[in-house]
Amino acid sequence: MDNILGSGLLAVGAGAVVAVLAFVPFVAISYRRRGGLTLLRTAAWAGAAVYFWAIWTYTLIPLPESDDYRCRGVNLRPFEFVDDIRAAVAVSGRYLTDPVVLQVALNVLLFLPLGFFLRVLGGRGILIAGLAGLTISAVIETTQLTGVWGIFPCAYRVFDVDDLIANTSGALLGSVLAFAVPAQHRGVQKTPDAEKPRPVTRRRRVLGIVCDVVGIWLVGFAVGVVVQAVISLVLGEAATFATDDVASLAGTVVSAGLWLGVVLTTGRSIGDIATRVRFTDGVLPRWVARPLRFLTGVGAYTVLSALPAPWSATALVLGFATVALLFVWRDGRGLTGWIGRRRLVDDRAGVVGPTVDRGTAVRRR
Repeated sequence: MDNILGSGLLAVGAGAVVAVLAFVPFVAISYRRRGGLTLLRTAAWAGAAVYFWAIWTYTLIPLPESDDYRCRGVNLRPFEFVDDIRAAVAVSGRYLTDPVVLQVALNVLLFLPLGFFLRVLGGRGILIAGLAGLTISAVIETTQLTGVWGIFPCAYRVFDVDDLIANTSGALLGSVLAFAVPAQHRGVQKTPDAEKPRPVTRRRRVLGIVCDVVGIWLVGFAVGVVVQAVISLVLGEAATFATDDVASLAGTVVSAGLWLGVVLTTGRSIGDIATRVRFTDGVLPRWVARPLRFLTGVGAYTVLSALPAPWSATALVLGFATVALLFVWRDGRGLTGWIGRRRLVDDRAGVVGPTVDRGTAVRRR
């Protein structure tokens, strides 16, 4: 039971890491291929990420301990599980709960999501599902047979050709069951209405902010790790300063600089680009509006949070205020839109000229 729980937790953790790394590209691709992002499709992709790792954790982990390692046998006789089931059921009289029956059923069920995800998320048919199931199962069985490619002197789990049959059958069955999902929700092909403008909602703005936060954190973290590694390799114990502080500062500078460059070049943050929104021109000149977009966004928050108090506290207040102001306006224009009298629009709506907000227009009339 502990092994099952541990393998499951490992799969969830690894899947979460993959989901975070792929989050911004996933949002950007979804808005360009399908026109938006739905909760169900997001959940499906997250489930696929966890499932990918679950295949490996449940079939290869736990690795054997050196003190209780035993070499396992090999079964090269196809459909031997039929005779095993007959013999087991004849003794136990249980057709559904006998361990031998459950083992075969679980091998089928383990690969059933593979065929399902391949059709629903990848748009691939039953042939690809069968080939993928057979290939992945063969890699797993061979890894077990070779003792993880020579790490162990012999196989620590049984190489069973019946597992190949059961796993491939599961993938084929999953592909067939995926027909229950409506055709318009299957595949990765571009939908006919992908370029149709959609309303800019608060939820969409929050998603853009999340993209900015996740993206700027990942860039900063990656730069920090690289800088830390370089310093350790070059200086080692001879370093006379706190290397983690230097690495953190380098990550902040590079990530904030990247976001500043994108905003100054395009007028939008990376989160805006991912969710396909942009600000109209408003009443401010471009050379003022674009720096303002950076100063009222996650870039400024990142810079301020890296500074000592009271700047870090200011960053916290700015972050809360930015999120709170999203709910003041229906399109979530936030502080930068309010100051410059700029509206948020879908970037598929075409070019929109200078605008003023409705309250100003009413007062002028």
